[in-house]
Amino acid sequence: MKRARLRIALLWLLVPVSAVVLAFAVSSIALLAIGENPASAFRSMARYGSQANSLVSMVNRAVPLFVAGLAVAMGFKMNLFNIGVEGQYRIATLLAAAAGAAVVLPGPLHIAFIMLVGMAAGAAWAAIAGVLKVKRGVHEVVSTIMLNSIATGLGAYLLTNYLRKPAVGSELLIATPPIADSGRLPALAVIAGEDVRSFAVIALVLGISVYVLIWRTRFGYDLRASGINPDAARASGVDPNRMIIRTMLLSGAIAGLIGMSDLFGFFHAYTLDLPVGLGFDGIAVALVGLNHPVGIAVAALVFGWVDRAAQILDLEGIPKEVIIITKGVIILSVVIAYVLVRRLVQSQEVKAAAEATRRLEERREEVAA
Repeated sequence: MKRARLRIALLWLLVPVSAVVLAFAVSSIALLAIGENPASAFRSMARYGSQANSLVSMVNRAVPLFVAGLAVAMGFKMNLFNIGVEGQYRIATLLAAAAGAAVVLPGPLHIAFIMLVGMAAGAAWAAIAGVLKVKRGVHEVVSTIMLNSIATGLGAYLLTNYLRKPAVGSELLIATPPIADSGRLPALAVIAGEDVRSFAVIALVLGISVYVLIWRTRFGYDLRASGINPDAARASGVDPNRMIIRTMLLSGAIAGLIGMSDLFGFFHAYTLDLPVGLGFDGIAVALVGLNHPVGIAVAALVFGWVDRAAQILDLEGIPKEVIIITKGVIILSVVIAYVLVRRLVQSQEVKAAAEATRRLEERREEVAA
């Protein structure tokens, strides 16, 4: 039994490893096609990415990706494809920044207030897709994709007409008013001129909380059971429709925290310079991390490192769009490898169950004899 479990664990480990290896192989082909030396490009990335300031940047970049991956994984565990994390993150960050700038509270309360506003806004935006699925049967992929576009347009309208700080002179910056010092998080440390953002600690606590919720509580068991077999879950007393709403609320609430690292530690306001695409990158991070907080953390660090290390390619005249190819291949490879490994795991589980049944029958025969 132990050997069977070890084989299954190794099979699952092959999913992200094979995806990364294949991605770099395809990227090498792309580099060769444009006349560049893959070994030289990757060597430059490794040298630049191993510098102290690059490692700090990797961690800072990984934190929002980690939170985004958790938000996506929450839906995946329920077999819900919350593709709207991007829209939930953007509308939540905008409203949280505006609310945070409108009040002045004692430090911890101010930070908590901004986070709660972000979580509430993200949850409310995600709940729309959950209600549409439960009440009207609208698939969450369709509704969340459409809600992403609505969030972008609505956010731009609100920022331009209602939440933008008054322009000073000929200033063209479009942003919310700055958050007071009480609503900012100091850096954990400064290494090689780079701030280590302290929101990483909050993200770590969030990851532990998600793990406990999904794998160590009755709610998490019901959530996973509803995702695997809604009919069986309903027979055991779980209402799948209610679980859909709750899961979307939780996923959206986590998505509302994606922008907090940049908001607390760098921008201190919602501006057009805030990173975009984090919600979509979160899908890749969740897939590579196999929807487990530990795997998501590793995947986020890998993606953060690749983003940082790729900056050196521009300076050497190598198109950094090669990294986009790398990410795309990683996602595609993970999906394919996940399906293949899942079939292999199911086959291993069937064999293990058959072997256990055979041994049980042999023991019964020995006792009867």
